This record gives sequence, C-alpha cells and structure tokens, in this order.
Amino acid sequence: MSEVTTAPSAGAAPAGEEPGPRGAGAALAALAERFRGGDLGVAPVVAGLVVIWTVMQILNPVFLSSANLVNLALECVPVGVIALGVVFMLLVGQIDLSVGSVSGLSAAVTAVLFVDEGLPFPLAVAAAVALACGLGWFYAQVFNRLGVPSFVITLAGLLGFLGVQLWILGAKGSINLPFDSRLVTFAQLDFVPPWLAYALAAAGAAALYGTGRARAAARRAAGLPATAERTLALRSAALLAGLGTAVWYLNRDRGVGWMFVLFLGLVLAVHYVLARTKYGRSVYAVGGNVEAARRAGINVKAVYASAFVVCTTLAAVGGILAAARLAAANQSSGGGDVNLNAIAAAVIGGTSLFGGRGNAFAALLGIVVIQSISSGLTLLNLDSSYRFMVTGAVLLLAVALDSVARRSRASHGRA
Repeated sequence: MSEVTTAPSAGAAPAGEEPGPRGAGAALAALAERFRGGDLGVAPVVAGLVVIWTVMQILNPVFLSSANLVNLALECVPVGVIALGVVFMLLVGQIDLSVGSVSGLSAAVTAVLFVDEGLPFPLAVAAAVALACGLGWFYAQVFNRLGVPSFVITLAGLLGFLGVQLWILGAKGSINLPFDSRLVTFAQLDFVPPWLAYALAAAGAAALYGTGRARAAARRAAGLPATAERTLALRSAALLAGLGTAVWYLNRDRGVGWMFVLFLGLVLAVHYVLARTKYGRSVYAVGGNVEAARRAGINVKAVYASAFVVCTTLAAVGGILAAARLAAANQSSGGGDVNLNAIAAAVIGGTSLFGGRGNAFAALLGIVVIQSISSGLTLLNLDSSYRFMVTGAVLLLAVALDSVARRSRASHGRA
C-alpha cells in the first residue's frame, strides 16, 4: 500500500533534509500514533514468533539448531506458496476454500503426465499450472457473471476437484516421482552455494537501499517529507547483518535451499506488484470499498478475475512443490490440513479477513509461525492434536487483533 504522509510537525526536518534527534523523536511519535490508530503492521506476528521460538527452544534445545531450521525453511515453502495466493483473495474481500484440492489435483496431473505419460517434467508442470489457471478463470466467470458468492463457488470446487484428483490417480491411488528427477532434487537436495547465498543477501540489502533512495528522491522532488539518507543506510545495513547471520547459521548444516529462495522470490515479486503498481493499488481499493473503486474507474470484475487466477495458479505451484518434497502424488495430496493452514497462514501473517489490508509478507510470516509450532511439537514427540489446538488458538488471536485494530481505525478516523 502507498505510504501515508503527513505534514511535518514543528521540530521535524524540512523535506529533503536528514532529521536530527528531534526528527527521530517525531518518527517514534508517528509510529506510536499509527499503533493507536489500529495500524499494528507486522509487530504482533513478529512478537508472537519470538515467543514461540523462545518457548520451543527452552523445551527442546534442538529447535533452533541449524539442521532443524533448514528443514523448517523447506517445509514452509509448499503451503507458503499456496498462502501467497490466498492473500490475493483476502485483499479483495473474497475467499478460496478449494486451494487444497486445486494443489492436490495439480500434483496428480503433474505425476500422471510426467511418470505415466512420459512427458518432460517442465511440460508436465506447465500443463498442471495452466489447468489451475483455467480453474481460476472459471471461478471468476461464475462469480462475475452469475453473482454466486466465492465461498460457495470454491466450496463446490473443494469437493469437485478432490473427486477429479481421485479419478485421475485411479485405483493405484499413488504415483511415485523418480528420485533422480530435477523436480525432486530441486525440492529435496538442491542448496545454494555459500558464496552465492552471501551474494544474494548483499543484493537484497542493496536493493532495499536502492529502492528506498529512489522513493525518497521522488518524494523530495514532489515537495514531500522523505526518509533520510542515514536512515536508509542503517536500515539496509541491519538487513544485511540479519540476512548474513541467517545464511552463516544455515550454512553450518546444508545451507539455504533453492526451493526456499524460490518462495522468497515469489513473495518479493508479489510485494512489488501490490505495493508499487497501479494494479496493486486497484486490488487494495476493491478490497477496501468496492463501490468507491468502481466509481473511481477501476475495472472491478477484472481485479476479481485476476485474484481468482493468481490464487489457483499459486495453489498449483504449491501442490507441485509438495509432491516434489514427498517424491509422490497420492490421494492425500492437498488434503488434511493443507487447505486450512494456507488460509490460516495468510490471516495469522496479518492479512485482514475484511479485505483491503495486508501484504505478501503475511504469507511468509504466517507460514513460519504455523510451521514453527508444528516443528516444535514434533520435536517434543507430541501428536498432531496439540498442533491443531495451538494453531487454532493462534488463528483466533490473530483474527481478534484484526477486529480490534479495525474498530480502532474506525474510531480514530471519526475522531
């Protein structure tokens, strides 16, 4: 979302100048005002993640070991990619209950075409993703032309595509993917060389500084307050230190998986689209107030259609990656708690169920929270019943915070 600007208060640095100590104080005051206004950002999620990691590490010192964190990062990816698509749907004020079934169907199609029909795996993957894209387009036509609620459409899809998945797999019910195929090795064995991992971390910090500097220059040219050069440099240095430390720690074991790098790339790409493009502003506008967006000239139906298509497409990618991690597609692919975890990850990460608020990083943060709970309880040899209960409690807390923040924003706006 675009940055909210306010006129500089007394003592704040003029536009284009670096803030001194009083400017830093004004920035902290502005942050506190945002919190009072209900704009909590990612603070509750990060705080919750710190608490979860601290508790799990106290209960089992293996939790924060480099070996476990490498596994945790890889396990986050399939459902995290699906959750990234769910973020799109929630931002426009809709829901897709069929992401699990679509992911399982895509895994089954990929396995049948790759193993049974002998197609090269890139063609098999492309066909499965294209099918999922078509399913999203079908959802959009039913929604836009007939006015059927997305809840009902995707609930029907959840049941129907599960049946198609079972029909495609046939009596054998499971298809193993070759362990030496690039699809499986990418998900299980491919890790970034240490030097390249450090280079990617440095590139990320440089990109943060470059984009921030360009944005600050554009704001100064427009006569608006802008982030000081010193703040941009400190922010980028902090990111570089954090990423460098993470890379060093993960490299003590196997390192950073290429599949996790793919997930981060998707998150950054979606974040750029949502935060820096006209289309992204249209998504937030439709989710915030559909009638106002329509009167502003936004093609609301096209925005809805794109959200459906993006959601099902990312569900397919997540399902294929899950099958690659397991080296098999079977009747349970996309089943179990995949559907609920994908939606829960988007909500826990900070995407509002009421539409118009959230970002791509919600999928990343949310799935890390859920997978941390799962990994920690597994290390404690506790069964899945505890994982469901704890995840449910965290989800309820996230929605409650969103509801409270929404009321705070409403009352703050009326004040």
